[in-house]
Amino acid sequence: MTSQTSAQALPTPIEALPMIRRAAEVIGPHIVRTPTVPAPAFSELSGHEVFLKLETLQRTGAFKVRGALNKILTLDPESRSRGVVAASAGNHAQGVALASKIVGCPATIVMPERTPVIKVGRTQSHGPHVTIVLHGANYDEAYDHARTLASERGAVMVHPFDDLDVICGQGTIGLELFEQAEPLDTVIVPIGGGGLIAGIGLALKALWPKVKLVGVQAEGAAPMVRSFEADSEVVVAGPKTIADGIQVGKVGRITWPLVRAVVDQCITVSEDEITDAMVQALEQTKLVTEGAGATALAGLLSGRAELGPRVGLLMCGGNIDLTLLTRVIESGLAKAGRYHRIRLRTADVPGVLQRITSVLTQLQTNIVDISHQRQGWKVPVGSVDVEILVEVRDGDQGPLVDEALRAAGFAPREH
Repeated sequence: MTSQTSAQALPTPIEALPMIRRAAEVIGPHIVRTPTVPAPAFSELSGHEVFLKLETLQRTGAFKVRGALNKILTLDPESRSRGVVAASAGNHAQGVALASKIVGCPATIVMPERTPVIKVGRTQSHGPHVTIVLHGANYDEAYDHARTLASERGAVMVHPFDDLDVICGQGTIGLELFEQAEPLDTVIVPIGGGGLIAGIGLALKALWPKVKLVGVQAEGAAPMVRSFEADSEVVVAGPKTIADGIQVGKVGRITWPLVRAVVDQCITVSEDEITDAMVQALEQTKLVTEGAGATALAGLLSGRAELGPRVGLLMCGGNIDLTLLTRVIESGLAKAGRYHRIRLRTADVPGVLQRITSVLTQLQTNIVDISHQRQGWKVPVGSVDVEILVEVRDGDQGPLVDEALRAAGFAPREH
């Protein structure tokens, strides 16, 4: 296989299937054969029979290691000796680092200068053969520098998506879906640069010719969707989304024609829909996902995808910073009406807070935060402003909390 593939030479699904099967043999000893499981909660919510392919359980926490392994394991000894170079701020970096460790070849990973320390550390943890170079303000600048380094050293550039070896490695997910599930009518896959959905699409269109493939991108980073709509390549300047694993501004030279050939529908989802899907995945299935990992679920719940009775979702990654996860959960709870904020002014006398909290206790709410302010020109002498954030059962309980406080002699302000 070679990445120097012209659009005219790109394989059809039938032609690609043997290539993907070879990739499965090559990478099989080194990856997790991740499960495909039913999702009753999402089946009930959507009205379709839903199954989840859990690449969140993959080594390094995401699917990217499949493509990186297939690329690096199929290099000849002389190419391996020169090493590999990649650019990434996340999952691709870890995939290349692990793959180069398994093969025993040096790897240089170029990461943007502001890459979180935890991601740099996770990449470096794969061993001393990995060299991290921090360069550039964003992925595009890091990628340009990586290409320069690869050219100077004669090293192999491992592209995160626009490489046929990488695409076939990702396509092994399609083989596993076919082997683990009865025929699916629709499969929903996140799209960044398109390597994942191209590989899965090539495999599934050969094995289940009638299956419909739906790609999902974030609204703020949707070059594939825009290209689909225009039927020509469209570049998105300054792509931005919480789903940083699919934060890509342009389609690939190889992936674009492949996606156009195998994908039936492309849709976008909003940032709110992505974060809501992350919270739903955690609450309904106890599954931690990153933004990109929840994008297919967001597509399902959006109602914009054209679906058959049996639907497969690819949960492609679970690498998320715990601080960000906390913010996502809190935001999700707030949007679902699970947080209620109380603001009131009362007399500054002993026991007043106890009376307020007694009312909240009787209603079985949980106090998340409390602020007690008596100083400042806005607060009259002898009074105190109290602000309390409580966790409630649902949006209907919030007004009941206010009513109970009024009945106890307090005057909560309107929100």
